[in-house]
Amino acid sequence: MTAACLLAAGATAVRAQAPDTLRVSVAEAVTRMLRVSDEARIADAQVQLADAQVLTARAAGLPQLRLASTYSQVIKNARATVVGSVFGQSYTYNTNLLLQQSFFQGGRIVAGSQAAARSERAALATREERRTEIAVLAQRAYLNAVFTGRLAEIQRQNLEIADARLAQVEQLERSGRASRYEVLRARVERANLEPLALQAESNQALAELEVKRLLQIPVDRPILLTTDLAPEVVRLLADSAAADRSPSGVRPGVRASELTASARDASVRVARADLLPTVSASFTFGYLALPSQNGLPDRLGQTSNAFCPAGSAATRVCQNNGWFPDRSFGVQMSWPLFDGLRAKGAIDLAQAQARIADLQVQQEREDAAVEVERALAELTRARAAFRARASTVGEAQEAFDLATLRLARGVGTQLEVSDAQLALLTARSTEARATYDLYLAVAELARARARPIPLPDGGTAALGITR
Repeated sequence: MTAACLLAAGATAVRAQAPDTLRVSVAEAVTRMLRVSDEARIADAQVQLADAQVLTARAAGLPQLRLASTYSQVIKNARATVVGSVFGQSYTYNTNLLLQQSFFQGGRIVAGSQAAARSERAALATREERRTEIAVLAQRAYLNAVFTGRLAEIQRQNLEIADARLAQVEQLERSGRASRYEVLRARVERANLEPLALQAESNQALAELEVKRLLQIPVDRPILLTTDLAPEVVRLLADSAAADRSPSGVRPGVRASELTASARDASVRVARADLLPTVSASFTFGYLALPSQNGLPDRLGQTSNAFCPAGSAATRVCQNNGWFPDRSFGVQMSWPLFDGLRAKGAIDLAQAQARIADLQVQQEREDAAVEVERALAELTRARAAFRARASTVGEAQEAFDLATLRLARGVGTQLEVSDAQLALLTARSTEARATYDLYLAVAELARARARPIPLPDGGTAALGITR
């Protein structure tokens, strides 16, 4: 086999092993990040923790049933030696079922269940808030990669224009219509544009790596971002957001703070329950066996003179080494009259935590209101910048075409073309930045208002909140 065949076979094998390009839309990026990001998984774990706390709190009010079995063997019994053999049972088997039910614990069970349930709802609201923030973060990273890709494309187009202009100037020089200075200037400008194009491509690669990191995509897996920011679509989204005058919804973070404060109030009642009595009842159902020989009893217990050793008195009663029923019922009442001020300390601690939670609710509400105003101001600024740049690209393109035409006809200069090309590059880059900033302003305002976050493709971010 020739070397060429070996190289061809190797190239085919490399292509066969290369991973397929993963096509990712912005909606898929949001969904994937909500599923795999550490922040989302931590929020889910917090909800699971709250669920467990609710179950634990409610369990205190439910009956408890326990099975207990014991076996003991007495080697030497002093009481049997001193008093009599009736105390000298060498082997004891005991099996009991214990049923316990609390009837009153000073309101601790009800208040504890309420506190746990409110904490669970607070965890759900916190998870919703985190998922909203994650959705915005995913869109920001995704669209930043799209934006840097757009800038890289603009730089590549600018480099191609510089190549075409350099060829044009060299042709004009050969025909005597351009000077050596203009050729050198075109070459220098072309050379200066190449590092900018390389830097733009590097920025694009770094932005895509950040997207892969957030979405847990292997670094060597090529991706294709399929969603683009269409200026007209973004403008419509911004106009709709600016025209929305309906009251803002309650932010999940604010709702979580309110529920946490309510749970703290219930915790105060739990602490006060330590000052009140507790009442519970128990019922024990079991069997006891006291065999004379070691070995697990296998019958129900009976007593009769027939089970006594030969020669025993007729009035003596003995047992058959079986299981004898053992029943008991009891009611317990406990009232701590003085516990060294432990209950007072617990009440003071719970009240202080409740006051802190109330202040945090007020702070969360103020922060939410400030975020809405800040988002509105940013949307106003972004809309103004977008409108200002709407016609700039077309005008810059027209100016560049005229400068190029003037140079081709010998009435313009290389400097005019360079200035027009720089203005066109700046206009295109600024338009892309204005579109990117305007969409992020719309998304941030939707998050601050507790509204569904619109996507560039016309949908909304699916946060997957089911509870």
